[in-house]
Amino acid sequence: MSVNIEKWDVEDEGFWNSTGKKIANRNLWASIPALLLAFSVWIMWGVLVKYMKEFGYNFGLTDGLAPGTDAYKAALKEVNNLYYTLPAIAGLAGATLRLPNSFLISLGGGRNVIFTTTALLLIPAIGTGLALSDINSPYLFFASMALLSGFGGGNFASSMSNISFFFPKKMQGYSLGMNAGLGNLGVAVMQKLIPFIITFSIFGGTVGAVATSAKGIPFEGIQNGAWVWVPLIALASIGAFFGMNNVSTGTPSLPNTAQGVSKTLYMVFLGLVAAGVGAYLLVGLPWGDWGMKNAAMWIVLPVVVILSVLLMKHATPKEIKANLSKQFSILGDKHNWIMTIIYTMTFGSFIGYSMVFPKLAQDIFVYTNPENPEWANPNAPNIMLWAFLGPMFGALVRPVGGILADKVNSGAKVTMWSTIFQIIAALAVAYFVIQAKGSETPEQYWWPFFACFMVLFLTTGIGNGSTFRSIPYIFPKEKAGPVLGWTSAIAAYGAFIIPKVFGQQVKAGHAEYALYGFAVYYLICLILNWWYYQGPKREFDNP
Repeated sequence: MSVNIEKWDVEDEGFWNSTGKKIANRNLWASIPALLLAFSVWIMWGVLVKYMKEFGYNFGLTDGLAPGTDAYKAALKEVNNLYYTLPAIAGLAGATLRLPNSFLISLGGGRNVIFTTTALLLIPAIGTGLALSDINSPYLFFASMALLSGFGGGNFASSMSNISFFFPKKMQGYSLGMNAGLGNLGVAVMQKLIPFIITFSIFGGTVGAVATSAKGIPFEGIQNGAWVWVPLIALASIGAFFGMNNVSTGTPSLPNTAQGVSKTLYMVFLGLVAAGVGAYLLVGLPWGDWGMKNAAMWIVLPVVVILSVLLMKHATPKEIKANLSKQFSILGDKHNWIMTIIYTMTFGSFIGYSMVFPKLAQDIFVYTNPENPEWANPNAPNIMLWAFLGPMFGALVRPVGGILADKVNSGAKVTMWSTIFQIIAALAVAYFVIQAKGSETPEQYWWPFFACFMVLFLTTGIGNGSTFRSIPYIFPKEKAGPVLGWTSAIAAYGAFIIPKVFGQQVKAGHAEYALYGFAVYYLICLILNWWYYQGPKREFDNP
């Protein structure tokens, strides 16, 4: 069958059974591994920075400083803060790139878009492998690769949009749930695969000859944490190129491969420009000299969002400008902003905690001596043995939130209870952070800390599903789709905000303050959900 399919009517039972089902399932099973790898490459910085600290990637900031001096210790604290900026930059880029990805299928065709956006993942995978192969690689090289790994975060929007066109309405829940749920598992797969693969000398490099882990054990392949994705991405790209199709319902003017690829690259470039400006503003300006270092992220974020919207409105091809004007009309709807705030609480927390958990746990339970930032607790838990469980639970439980909402006929009710437990869990994690920080044997608090963090992952996943269920009940059909796209894009900025906030507070010696701040935010979301959708003055009755 042709790559471009002109006749595509999956609501026709006869067409679906005779032709559509086989093609749709083939496209779905080509899409899932591509999206899984996209999440893996996007979120890999949350794990890589943990090992970068163990191996001593100091970005040249300790050069010429005598170990043990105050200046040396201060430099190590700054290096540790820079570790947190790498997943933050990846989070910023991934969220920003979701905006142009929302419109890619209508321009470039599903097969062309998924092939191109998956193949683009080769750039940060190869680049990061090269950076990790030399312990003296500069910070800007790492920051550039973190920016480009944002390709993976943006791919979610185009992947979900594409699959929605292949299945009839009665199977949208199944198809989108499989694509999103198994795609999100890329975070857990990555967190399990990287700790395993770095113990082998598979792809070579120079690090193994000069670096050892915090416990003095030589490792041969930290660069494998990036190189391992290269052959998998290549296979997924080939699978998308030969196994997927462009259908007329998703792309009215079906392009050839060259046209589809070029349009895709152009739109991704626009998103990358906005993300690049944001990354430069974040790390390239002397915020500290202006006394605004901790405020920088709150200035950068709205600048990037506004710039992205302006580029989408004024620099996009003429065939989607009219469609964009309709979609951006949601920005004047109060409930779009309310649901954006609430959905950011759920998915933003999930993806942000996925980014930050390994490094945060390392700072609390491994490097526990503030007087000697290089000292490692010999009784520290094996963090990476368990870290993958949080993202796995959060991804697998997402459909449960929707199912529970259907059972009680209200997404708002399920969101309320998940938010209450989210607040309790955040405060409980903060409590055990304090206990661990003040103990000579912090490892005794690992399991309660871990258990409470798992509750955080579970509640964000459940709230994710229940909030998505509410949106179609609040907005008319023509607005529901754009609202879903907008909220998912903005919520992804949690992958930027949460690592930055934790990085600042860990450097200040008060990681628990970050959790207090998130708990207050969750409380605000709880109040908004009650006031507008549950209380006596509600504007929609338990949607």
